Amino acid sequence: MKVTVAYALPEQQCVIELEVPQPCTLEQALQASGLPERFPDIDLNRQKTGIWGQIRPLNTVLHAGDRVEIYRPRQADPKQLRRARARKK
Repeated sequence: MKVTVAYALPEQQCVIELEVPQPCTLEQALQASGLPERFPDIDLNRQKTGIWGQIRPLNTVLHAGDRVEIYRPRQADPKQLRRARARKK
């Protein structure tokens, strides 16, 4: 079964296509991609993961064609940023 694993940094994006056995969990696909070793800052116990933009736990079983994503922690709260912009206006 083919899946894609994606991780993006501000200056770089990695998208890896994998052939994984069925059944395969989100965590197994991430480990098979090699991204946690390639990017030491990835902490799967702390960072959120998902499929096609929807947050999912590491034990989620994948389907053919899924895009697995690792999300970086937010640097700022979007609500706080909007409030700060509104105050400036």
